[in-house]
Amino acid sequence: MRRRKTVPEIRAASGREPLVMLTAYDAPTARWGEAAGADMLLVGDSLAMVVLGHETTLDVTLDEMIHHARAVVRASATPLVVGDLPFGSYQVSVEATVAAGVRYLREAGVQAVKLEGAWPDRVRALVRAGIPVMGHLGLTPQSVHAMGGYRVQARTEAAVRELLGDAVRLEAAGCFALVLEGVPSEVAAAVTDRLGVPTIGIGAGPACDGQVLVVHDLLGISPPPRPRFVRPYALLGQAAADALRRWAADVRARRVPTAEQGYRLPAAAGRALTGAGTHPPIREVAP
Repeated sequence: MRRRKTVPEIRAASGREPLVMLTAYDAPTARWGEAAGADMLLVGDSLAMVVLGHETTLDVTLDEMIHHARAVVRASATPLVVGDLPFGSYQVSVEATVAAGVRYLREAGVQAVKLEGAWPDRVRALVRAGIPVMGHLGLTPQSVHAMGGYRVQARTEAAVRELLGDAVRLEAAGCFALVLEGVPSEVAAAVTDRLGVPTIGIGAGPACDGQVLVVHDLLGISPPPRPRFVRPYALLGQAAADALRRWAADVRARRVPTAEQGYRLPAAAGRALTGAGTHPPIREVAP
């Protein structure tokens, strides 16, 4: 019988075979991720950009995240499903953070949540409520305005020390894993060596305990430019656009649908088309 990966299993994976995490936003991407053997599926707030068409991740709501997470949970059976806490759902207060986490687990069925930044008090409160938490440091897209754009982080001595300290504090608060995004490879390696929980890298070099990518980037669905750390393994976006253009051209040229693509009327029912047994014509009635 198939079963989902558990939080303790993921926590114990530090230093072992690299963990594989993919984003998923709906039933098709969840099925693809599971078929690939992903250990975890992340219902990322990147949903705002790659699915909903927003310019940043800031615009997606908790209701929208839960809506999409339900589909991911329904369509998968073995990966651990992690739901991103969107902007505004945890920054206001500890109470609001726990309420958002409870909604995620209860309404969507995810097994864990992820939050960005150094919020050890939020992590402790969530863990105390029985809600597993994945941390996220480095380039945190919800802080895009504060960071002045999507820039590599931890590139000064002070910033490196701060990130290392934040990572240790998040682990102590109860995080079972930590995403490191957009940091120099040497920094990610140092964090990985220092922590007892696994690190999951995205644009953080090869030393992390696992890797995660946005599935639309990985499959070449998102339009370029792509981050330098993304190697597309397919170009499905271009292939889909080409296929749809060919279909549209065939429609306009009346090449589709063909006779073989249609359905035939049973002979006994054909009388309805010759007038036999039809209703009498409708006559207009003078007012």
